[in-house]
Amino acid sequence: MSRAALIAMQPNPADDSADSSAVLPRQRAALRSVPASGKPDSKGPEDPLRLGRAMRLRLLAAVQALLADPSIAGLKDAPKLAAVVLYAKSRAPKGAKNDNQTSIWVAELGRWLGVSESTVHRNVLAPLRGSGAARTRVVTDAKGHPTGLDCLVMPLWNARKSGGAAHPLALNKAELATLLRLIEALFGHGWAPEGREPTPPGLLAGRTGKGAATDRLALLLLVLNTRASGWLQLCGGSVKKRDGRGAATLARLLGCSPSGARKVLARLTEAGVVARQRKATATRMNGRGRVMLLPVARAYGRTLAPVEAVQGSGTVFSQRPDGAVGDHAPADAAGVLGTSGIQGAEGTEDAADQERPGGAELHADHAPVVTPVVPPQLSCGFSGEGRGAGGRRPERVCVREDQTVDGGSAVAVTGSPVAKDGPLRGEKPEESPVEGRGGQRAAGAGAGDQLKAVGWDKAQQRRVVLPADLGLRVALGPVSGLWERLSGWQQDQVEAAAKAEVKRLAGMLEQPEVAARLLADRLTGRLEETGGEALVTGPYGWLMRRGLVQRQACSDRRCDDGIRLDTGAGCENCGNVLHIRRARRAKIAAEVDRELPGLADGERRQVLEDRLRKQAVLEAEDFVRRREQARAEQARREAARAAVQERAEHERQAAATADAMRQALPCEDCGQDWVAGLCEACGYRRRTEATIVEAAAVAAAWSADLGEPDDVAAVTAHVRASLEADMAKARREFLELVEPGELDADPVAAASALAFAALQAVEQALPEYRRSALAMLGRTEEAEAEARRAYTTEQGRRWFRHNPNGADAVAAATKAADAARERTAEYLLAARLKQLRRAQQARPQQAAAVPWTARLPELAARALDGGTDGAVIA
Repeated sequence: MSRAALIAMQPNPADDSADSSAVLPRQRAALRSVPASGKPDSKGPEDPLRLGRAMRLRLLAAVQALLADPSIAGLKDAPKLAAVVLYAKSRAPKGAKNDNQTSIWVAELGRWLGVSESTVHRNVLAPLRGSGAARTRVVTDAKGHPTGLDCLVMPLWNARKSGGAAHPLALNKAELATLLRLIEALFGHGWAPEGREPTPPGLLAGRTGKGAATDRLALLLLVLNTRASGWLQLCGGSVKKRDGRGAATLARLLGCSPSGARKVLARLTEAGVVARQRKATATRMNGRGRVMLLPVARAYGRTLAPVEAVQGSGTVFSQRPDGAVGDHAPADAAGVLGTSGIQGAEGTEDAADQERPGGAELHADHAPVVTPVVPPQLSCGFSGEGRGAGGRRPERVCVREDQTVDGGSAVAVTGSPVAKDGPLRGEKPEESPVEGRGGQRAAGAGAGDQLKAVGWDKAQQRRVVLPADLGLRVALGPVSGLWERLSGWQQDQVEAAAKAEVKRLAGMLEQPEVAARLLADRLTGRLEETGGEALVTGPYGWLMRRGLVQRQACSDRRCDDGIRLDTGAGCENCGNVLHIRRARRAKIAAEVDRELPGLADGERRQVLEDRLRKQAVLEAEDFVRRREQARAEQARREAARAAVQERAEHERQAAATADAMRQALPCEDCGQDWVAGLCEACGYRRRTEATIVEAAAVAAAWSADLGEPDDVAAVTAHVRASLEADMAKARREFLELVEPGELDADPVAAASALAFAALQAVEQALPEYRRSALAMLGRTEEAEAEARRAYTTEQGRRWFRHNPNGADAVAAATKAADAARERTAEYLLAARLKQLRRAQQARPQQAAAVPWTARLPELAARALDGGTDGAVIA
């Protein structure tokens, strides 16, 4: 191994200068926390924030691997933080057993995340289960009451199954405990167990509600990316001066925009866990910005030098260097103009404190406008000073420069209130007219405040950057210069139009995700046609009427300037239209040459244009006629569709009315009202009777002489008696299972239950009768003869001719014979049942006996024979 490789593998002293756990590559297996430093302000050997470099990198790799898992990467911050908490609280595997589970309560998980229990159910557990990132199971006691929730983090389970101990997620028990202690120290809600020392709440335990999970996850990632010195390891590259390098670093950690990370960093700064500072330079200018994690710095005994924070919400100016020329504020005003140090809450929207590049020249920053940043007193360094006690211009300069254009003694331009003895060039001692119109400045205005012109508040409503939506950023990227020239209302209109166009394109394409890129290509092409953004005089009108509008060159809705939106190739329909137009022109030109030969070129061109114009008029009229026909056809179809819907509605209403009338009919057997003609109990009784008749017919098909009605009746009576005994037994068993008095409470339900029990008994007996009938009919001569023929046929097949009595031949022949016997039995049973039904239909039906009580009214109404009327029978 080369010396450079060895040096690269060793810890960087500048990164972790006080980290005593820095180890060589061969010692990285021993991941441990750093022992106590023994400093007075150290929290001792049990401080969870004192992580060794190897342990910190190990935990950072595990957390990053968990958040980068495909099932978690697309979720919001609350589910991500929940996955980290469940991962830290998971049980390490013991021996060959892979446990990996976490036992927790939903309310406790909500306290870890700083959200409510309903939010955990709705916005945390549901997305984790939906994406396959976690599996949960509710734990209940003996009575069925929930006592907890078992959670399994699937990325951890998959890592232990596939990756083994080499996977970044495969932490051992000690490493998981270290991660859990770190999380408890950062945002744990605190515990007070009985008989044990209480666990204090974490640094962000009081941060709850909206954005709490984001802040906690951000703090965890910042701590894991912070060296032992307490300074956050910032990202490289170019960053926006409005957001800063700290916000850009946090944005990369959280996977969000720099503006969102800037807000998170501002909240953490306000909470007192993050501080920003500028590196000191030899010229006392603002150096590169740095971010310090105060808890980590305190854990390692680091202290922050007392510096003055930047105040105010305006633009912040650089500190005056020692060697700068005298055109800056005096040295005693440095604290007002801004001093290198820790910045306050990062909530300022227009902070201009930007980091000085390494190779930049040491030149002081100048204010963009003249502002009263110093007390109204004269000091060295201003133009005109040092030329006398009055500080006026030299006498050799023309005196007329002191006057205005109209001869006044004051110049109507904004000036500085510093020079009170006389105005400088373009200045006057009075107050600025802009300031007078915009309102008086406060007497105690900070150094960062600026003069605001008329309409400044309204102009501030304009957003300089593109919308936060990633798709709109991609779509409007080519016209970002035009976007900055729009007012706030115009930006809202353009944003809405672009969003609608992206949505329309997404619905048209097979890959909706490329809609934003497609709109960006369209805007790029439109700008190339115009000649660039500089030639666009009206940005709003150009965007709304030319840039965002699709231009169809043909009737195909996917055509845009002759290009297919879905494929990016040329539009075939446009090619067809062009071909048709060329063919029409060639045809008309041939007709002109044939009808009018010898014409001059000018005359021929004029005749050709006239005929082409007439042809275009005819085609336009034909197009209008066909469009009117299409509209009429569409109206006819809509009318027919409406008629069909109306007829269907009438039919539905008629069916509903008929169904309502049918539901109102009483039972045909027992007379119960509102049972649709047949109550439940009577329906069961009818099915029971039909099943009894079928069972009796099956039994009679093999055991009775079908030509003897008495024999059939005897078998039927025997089967009915047997089934009635089974039904009585089923009723008794049902009554034994029912509590006394329960059937009396609802007689209708009791009758239905008893009828259903009888039906079940009969239906269970019917298959037995059928099997018995098939078995007996399979022993008949017809069945045996069919079985012998099938046995012989199978035994004589050509593949058994060499050994017809072999085991295989006999087995196949026996199987064929059994199948033939079963088919014959089924056929005989079906034929005998058909013969039995035919005989029953041919037999005259006997009139059912009518009770005597029903016959008495009929006999009483019958007239007596002649001659007997009035006679009394003795």
